[in-house]
Amino acid sequence: MRIAIPTTSGKLSAHFGHCEEFALIDVDRESKTITATEMLAAPPHEPGLLPRWLAEKGAEMIIAGGMGGRAQGLFQQHKIAVVVGAPSDRPEVVAGAYLQGVLKTGDNACDH
Repeated sequence: MRIAIPTTSGKLSAHFGHCEEFALIDVDRESKTITATEMLAAPPHEPGLLPRWLAEKGAEMIIAGGMGGRAQGLFQQHKIAVVVGAPSDRPEVVAGAYLQGVLKTGDNACDH
């Protein structure tokens, strides 16, 4: 499985649409381990672009701090699961917590 995590300054970005990079983290669900991490510069912010772009990169899930409802719907149309309300931490820490079932999510950090 490939998890996309939007980052700014090396940590999960509060709003995915304004991040600097995306960490694409390949994980083995059975062993609950990270097998590879690829960092990609985010394309220019353009409504509707990121779900398609991340789907093309093989993402099956996005973990974000915040995301608007329209964006969540677009990700779901591209068969990418959405987790919002994740804390700002290094992407490997966030993905590892998710794999272990201990990722603590709060409120969606986006209000649109």
